[in-house]
Amino acid sequence: MVYVTLIGAILAEVLGTTAMKYSDGFSKLWPSLATAASYTIAFVLLAQTLKTMAVGTTYAIWSGVGTAAIAVIGIVFIGESVSTAKIAGILLVIVGVMLLNLGSAH
Repeated sequence: MVYVTLIGAILAEVLGTTAMKYSDGFSKLWPSLATAASYTIAFVLLAQTLKTMAVGTTYAIWSGVGTAAIAVIGIVFIGESVSTAKIAGILLVIVGVMLLNLGSAH
């Protein structure tokens, strides 16, 4: 169940960050409200996750997966540039999260 709340926190954070992009510096009402609501949900779910999961592992997964997802969303849906360095960075984030999880399994 802990991974379900963590996945929910990640999805809410990714939605909030994407909405923030469309809020135009919080000058557009609906994307601004979506950002606030999404981040509230993300932090509530993250707090629930922290009741039973180590903070380092939780934060590594939450921030790493969120960062990689937002980078991909930026490239695929928002039209941000793609480069070999950007792809390598995304892959390194994913590998880093995996290594932190392996290290916390002991």
